[in-house]
Amino acid sequence: MTTVNAIAGDIREGRYEDRYRRLKSWGFTPRNIGMILLILFLGFLTLYPLAMLIYGSLHSTPPGMAGEFNLNGYRELLSTHNLIALLNTLGISFAKTIPSLALAVLFSWIIARTDTPFRGQLEVLITLPFFVPSILTAMAWGMLGNPKVGLINQAYMAMTGGTEPLINVFSYGGIIWHLMQHSTPFLFLFIVDVFRAMDPALEDSSRMCGASRWRTFRSITLLLMLPALTNAFILSFIRGIESFESPLFFGSPAGITVVTTEIFNAINYRSGPQPDYQYATAISVAILVLMFLMVLVQWRMLRGRSFVTVTGKGYSPNVTKLGPWRWVTFGICVLFFVVTVVLPIGQLAVGSFFRFFGFYDPSMLTLANYVKVGTNPEFWRGFCNTMVLGVLGSTVTMFLGAIVAYISVRTRWRGRTLIDTMAWLPWMMPGMVLGIGFLWAFAILPKSIPIYGTIWALFLAYIALGTPIAVRVMVGSYAQLSLDLEECSRVHGATFFQTLWRILIALAWPSFVVGWVLTFFGILRELSASVMLYSVGSEVLSVIVMKLWLNGLAEQVSVIALFMMLLVIVFRWVQLRLLKHHITTL
Repeated sequence: MTTVNAIAGDIREGRYEDRYRRLKSWGFTPRNIGMILLILFLGFLTLYPLAMLIYGSLHSTPPGMAGEFNLNGYRELLSTHNLIALLNTLGISFAKTIPSLALAVLFSWIIARTDTPFRGQLEVLITLPFFVPSILTAMAWGMLGNPKVGLINQAYMAMTGGTEPLINVFSYGGIIWHLMQHSTPFLFLFIVDVFRAMDPALEDSSRMCGASRWRTFRSITLLLMLPALTNAFILSFIRGIESFESPLFFGSPAGITVVTTEIFNAINYRSGPQPDYQYATAISVAILVLMFLMVLVQWRMLRGRSFVTVTGKGYSPNVTKLGPWRWVTFGICVLFFVVTVVLPIGQLAVGSFFRFFGFYDPSMLTLANYVKVGTNPEFWRGFCNTMVLGVLGSTVTMFLGAIVAYISVRTRWRGRTLIDTMAWLPWMMPGMVLGIGFLWAFAILPKSIPIYGTIWALFLAYIALGTPIAVRVMVGSYAQLSLDLEECSRVHGATFFQTLWRILIALAWPSFVVGWVLTFFGILRELSASVMLYSVGSEVLSVIVMKLWLNGLAEQVSVIALFMMLLVIVFRWVQLRLLKHHITTL
């Protein structure tokens, strides 16, 4: 009671007001303190693991152990084996990006610029492979294209009487083929809206001057789309470099190594008394340097050029009348959906009901695989961890993205450029590389901050990986809201957080929820960072599936994969419903 009376006396005498004015004169305002805390948190998620990558590449022993600083990790990079792994990585990424980009442009043209029937439904089918965790389709194609017992090869040899398999997914072609299935819809999402927004005036002028449709498309349309195409190419190339599931499942059995599998093997299967973290971290630093150089090349390509495609004049995109050929374009889109979704999911469904993978005899039908999965405590632990991390991680990530997007787009506050840059930095860091950085970062923290080896390590990594998507979604949503709404709220005495929650997020909630679903998908499908940071008790579903596959339990993998597909379908349905509602209310 004495303390309360003393504080009340200080307030009456104006001491706290004097202290507040003194702190404010020094720059310690609530806004500045909030900005500092936000910068510190983003720095912990991005700059700190990046700094620890450089530290780890120079440290001779695993995280948390005493050692010395040297350049042995970088010296190991200068070997024929690593040169082959780097060339494999660049070659595979380039080989899958070119056909994926061509297919994405074709599908975008079909959906946005032709009279192909059922274009709305086809757009949903084309994008669906992007939302399916790549680890699921990798395992499915490992069953479909196995040269000895794959379902496709068994059917081919039964129909033709041949003895040689039709396809072998355990090859360079298998890696590229699987990467294309996820890269094409990813690029389609970037390109299709560019086709819709492009003013056709320049294309019409080209046709009036006598140019053919093909020459107009090649000389006008593609050049106007150069910023979108280069952005899509760079992003797809980066995703190819950071890919892990395809090289692991299809490359490792064939002896094909890339940088991500080399990092994984250096920590998990390295010969010697302990994992070679220094070598793995040195590879990660080299990959970051490579990606940074790629971004510089892109900036140089586009510097000083103008690509105005949307003007103030009213227009509507040209729709090409294909005549009978519209059913051909319809069939191409359906074929892509069948090959990338129906075939692999069908294989998982069939495989889940047979006692042994590859033996499709009616006498082998069983429900034992479902019983084994249902009674497996490790599966349920992984499911609970995935749901907790997915729900909590997506929610925190979207709130963080909403705050960063607000500061970047709606204010002129000092430090906003730094905040925006740090929020986007994880987009340039592959999940495997970020996982290695966090591994070092958490291991070096004081013991009073117990993050290393816990589920919180995964939680923070997922926030870092999802923040760029969250910021992107909320920036686009905020751009549609008038500043008058925010100013009216602030004039009536609302605080920053009250305005953000009751005005901006309340009006942008459909985009917020769509971003939440996208972030949840990212957490559900994330493997490369998870496999670096998980420990016993903190496994997620993707890690459980990988461990079962590596142990030869393909039948149980099929059951879990179907369960994960059910989650994908449910959340994808929610996302589409919200998008439809958002569009109809605009």
